[in-house]
Amino acid sequence: MKWPSVWPTGLLALLIAVLDSHWSPAPVHALPGPAAWTNGRKLAVREQVRDLWHHGYDQYMKFGVYILIPFLNRVAFPLDELAPLSCTGRGPNWLNPADIATNDVAGNFSLTLVDVLDTFVVLNDPPGFEDAVRKVIRWVSFDVNTKPQVFETTIRMLGGLLSGHIFAEKSGQPFHLPWYQGELLRLAHDLGVRLLPAFHTLTGMPYARINLRHGVPKGESTDTCTAGAGSLLLEFGTLSRLTGDDRFEKAAYKAYFALWNRRSDIGLVGNTINIITGAWTHPEVNGIGAGIDSFYEYALKWYIMSGEMEFLDVWQDSYASVMRYSRASDGYWYRNVNIHSGDAQYSSVDSLSAFWPGLQVLGGDVENAVKSHLIYYNLWRGFGGLPEVWDMNFRQATSFQYPLRPEFVESTWYLYRATRDPFYLDIGERILHDISVRAKVDCGLSGINDLRTNGRDDRMESFVLSETLKYLYLLFDEDNPLHADDSHWVFTTEGHILTLDHSLLRPISPARRKLRRVESLECPAYSSPVLAYDDPHDYSRDSGLTGSITTRGDFEYARQLVGRVASENETRWWDPDGWCVLPKHEQYTYDFVLSAHGEVALEDPSPSADKLVPVADGYLVHNVTGIRVHIVSRLDGKGYDIAKLGPYAVKTGQKIYFNDSQLVLAPLGIQSGSPANPRTPEVQLRLYLDYVDPLLQLQGPGMHDVITEIVIPAATAMFAGDPAAPSSQGEHPLRFGHGDGVHVVRASDNPLGCAPYMEDLDGAAVVVTRGECTFLEKLIFAQDAGASGVVVLGNEEQHINPSADADELADAGPGINEVAIVVLRQADAQLVADMLDSVEHYGLGEIRLVVEPLDGGHVGANQPADEHRGEDVGRAKSEDPPRVLYLNNHPLINTRLLV
Repeated sequence: MKWPSVWPTGLLALLIAVLDSHWSPAPVHALPGPAAWTNGRKLAVREQVRDLWHHGYDQYMKFGVYILIPFLNRVAFPLDELAPLSCTGRGPNWLNPADIATNDVAGNFSLTLVDVLDTFVVLNDPPGFEDAVRKVIRWVSFDVNTKPQVFETTIRMLGGLLSGHIFAEKSGQPFHLPWYQGELLRLAHDLGVRLLPAFHTLTGMPYARINLRHGVPKGESTDTCTAGAGSLLLEFGTLSRLTGDDRFEKAAYKAYFALWNRRSDIGLVGNTINIITGAWTHPEVNGIGAGIDSFYEYALKWYIMSGEMEFLDVWQDSYASVMRYSRASDGYWYRNVNIHSGDAQYSSVDSLSAFWPGLQVLGGDVENAVKSHLIYYNLWRGFGGLPEVWDMNFRQATSFQYPLRPEFVESTWYLYRATRDPFYLDIGERILHDISVRAKVDCGLSGINDLRTNGRDDRMESFVLSETLKYLYLLFDEDNPLHADDSHWVFTTEGHILTLDHSLLRPISPARRKLRRVESLECPAYSSPVLAYDDPHDYSRDSGLTGSITTRGDFEYARQLVGRVASENETRWWDPDGWCVLPKHEQYTYDFVLSAHGEVALEDPSPSADKLVPVADGYLVHNVTGIRVHIVSRLDGKGYDIAKLGPYAVKTGQKIYFNDSQLVLAPLGIQSGSPANPRTPEVQLRLYLDYVDPLLQLQGPGMHDVITEIVIPAATAMFAGDPAAPSSQGEHPLRFGHGDGVHVVRASDNPLGCAPYMEDLDGAAVVVTRGECTFLEKLIFAQDAGASGVVVLGNEEQHINPSADADELADAGPGINEVAIVVLRQADAQLVADMLDSVEHYGLGEIRLVVEPLDGGHVGANQPADEHRGEDVGRAKSEDPPRVLYLNNHPLINTRLLV
């Protein structure tokens, strides 16, 4: 078993996620390291969450009927929220209409009661659900003289009513209520009708607030945020589908695309906008947190619910732009950037953005979700809660409140479901501990005004019961029916469970299906970090000893990034000889204007059919010159896909076929339109066993399976010597693979070829595994040891033609042209590895490598071939993988080269 080179053995012990924090005035002591997460332990923690939830809900129902300030208006029963310190209810601030922090949410309509309806479903409490439904039907009315926020009222009240209706009405499940006659849906429709006047604007974007009795007041603000105007479609669309009244879905649809169609040239929407003029307001910034967050969420989730493909397109395009411009250079956190230039504007991270890792999981990008989640995890570890605003540059909080928000818990649940890594259960237990110790009071659960002093807020927001504790409960409830339901249900941004019956789905029209042609949508499965590989020579196979998130080489980097001081339980696992990986990532998207020979070409914005035509499963390109392509990183990490080709959007699963005969592989430095020194993109290598004694060597047990000769294709590089270059006066400028061939060796102590060799390689071709360092570095180390070239065992099924920067080649010097490097695809690399294993195991002499002539020359009489391996040679030749296009060394997986 081989340890990966990025992991010193001193760090291989699993790091324990400890429970410590910095808020307590007493000295901080970590809780004992957690035991194994048995089913019994999970159930025990789950029941602790249930008890905490009921403590909050029961106190709300007990004390939420009292209020300290009398007034003449009708009072909802119970009131909207609980004031847990004063043991009273909270409703609108009737004395101060400008108190939007309260009045945007509290509309005098029993907010918390409605918001928690489907939490009873998650808790598997049918009697509690029925009781709450009866109370809502009896007490809730929207004929109230209040002016709540359209967004908050939609996600909390409308979403709660719709979710409650879906479960109350659906037969064949425990929450069906036989006596129920659609009362919740009628309430939802009444509320929807009262909200519709907010959408009566020139742009279709709604006013931020509306009076539920009198409509939009004169002089109401015309500014709104993108999330507020663009996160209504799940609730409004569901309301339309369930009632048959399409006004709601049309209004939310129009508002959503009114925002999206105003995105900048680089694909970013702003934070705030004027609903009358449609202009983004100062400072025109984009991020993933407050003001924009759920705009992205509703694109992906409405696609999941409804199957409407244009929302998948919005999600993919917006995600690509965020990952290119907003994501920081290390790939772990997300900045606020200017929507036109992509330049960073602010380095603050707000607590609402903690939802992002969960959305990344839902979108299939688990690897990046793990990274972004580590930032919030370390912030929680440092404060025993998540501060409202954190400055990444100064490594300090600028707002210390924590109103028990759900976003971090939500993302933790998503990541556990995707990875099943117990690390996330440890986090959940830590969250439960901190909330129980810090926020639980006699009359409910209080928000935290200051995480440093644990100053409490006399308010229990409705999302504490509708989201925070709901997700925390689900984290430990492995057998919850929701986890086994693979239908198209989603959690809204308020944590409400919404779904559409198949009868309510709208099939894609024949015209749209023809336009989109073939599509294939799938996400890569998560793989745990490999600590030690079964095969010491093959790192491409993810088999061996695997570890937790805490064993990642970049785990400590996230802690250092936020400046959190390591706890004693963490440092005791450190090793003086250990190190941490400094992460780096490739840019998420690129834009190129193509040309056949690498020269600068003018863009052709409307390529004719002579250049580019649609075909059944994608597009066919006859002439690449001037065609702009937009390439986007694949979620499986295996390269890039072309997402836009000239004027066309390329859908997932479609292929782009390149049939331009002018495409050549040119060495670095060719800048003109003349392919003066084109290179052949691949050569044929023949590797054969040069027996010590051909009559005796293959007689032992198992030796009849030994591979003695193979002919395989190998990709050439765009730098160094060209193994396919013609000979001059009978002599070839390279030793690599010419003449009688060269000896093939493998250094067991340097399998990646990323360190100096300890022995003289004496003209041999050295076999190395791809990874850790650049192709040029592998070649330099080999040349310094006297090798004639390098054969890289690739880990992809496509060929890759290595390239290098001009500055790097200048540093390497002209001598680099005396050696060559080639790369094998994964299947061929395995044949070579097997051949080397057999030679080393049985002591069969040496393997020699010959570069076959371009005219397809055959094996000479003095070069023995094994008749028993003929089918291996034929298989290697006949099973050529599809050849793909490479741009700047990036494989474009959805392309196919026909030339």
